[in-house]
Amino acid sequence: MTLEAVVFDVDGTLADTERHGHRVAFNQAFAEANLPYEWDAESYGVLLELPGGEGRIARYLAAQGHEAGAAASMARALHRRKQDHFLALVRAGAIPPRPGMLRLIDELNAAGVRLGVATTGGRVWVIELLRTVFGPVRTRTFGAVVTSEDVDVHKPDPAAYRIALERLDCPADHAVAVEDSAVGLRAAKAAGLACLAVRNSYTRHHDFTGADLVVDGLGDGEGNGEGAGVVANPHGIIVEPVLGVETLRRLVSATAAAAA
Repeated sequence: MTLEAVVFDVDGTLADTERHGHRVAFNQAFAEANLPYEWDAESYGVLLELPGGEGRIARYLAAQGHEAGAAASMARALHRRKQDHFLALVRAGAIPPRPGMLRLIDELNAAGVRLGVATTGGRVWVIELLRTVFGPVRTRTFGAVVTSEDVDVHKPDPAAYRIALERLDCPADHAVAVEDSAVGLRAAKAAGLACLAVRNSYTRHHDFTGADLVVDGLGDGEGNGEGAGVVANPHGIIVEPVLGVETLRRLVSATAAAAA
């Protein structure tokens, strides 16, 4: 089976947006509103289990003793400011790519593999992030950028991946999804793609059952120090120490063979 396309998630996958972006922006919104709250990296990992930024703030404020109605109203205003701060961080180049992503994208482009994005993030900041982190030349090589504005339902619904495949003119069994979370994995598999799960510090505890390959990094200074840090390899494919195009080709072939 030929590898024709790779479709990436964004938050926590292409870039370390949670630790260096969203978390920092939440704290800036709190400080701006003179609220005595600050989410450190560890506590933010727990808060991430609550879906949606505005809902996350509202539940947190209620837990701090704010009345439910007041917490909801404060959360709406805080979340708007958080989004402004996050976009400013993106534009300032404060959010780094995941180690190895620049290399992998260059390898895929050199091999003629089409690239796409399937995310529940907003289009404005996603495009800004791609341009800032990956540069305008690489950004233009993403033939499909599907964001929250393109779908009616978010992951784990497969809609974002299905739209990306349609725009890339690629059948699902010729593509690989790259994800960092269990929710994203479920969306990718529901759309029929092979899925590489690249865990990060906030998703290492997720249940990645059903992923076609699970690693702790791409082998570029991330993971367990021994190459890509393979966690699960259900198809038993050869995984390069620095994970690249050949591993993804083996992955799509092995996934298709297993489904046959």
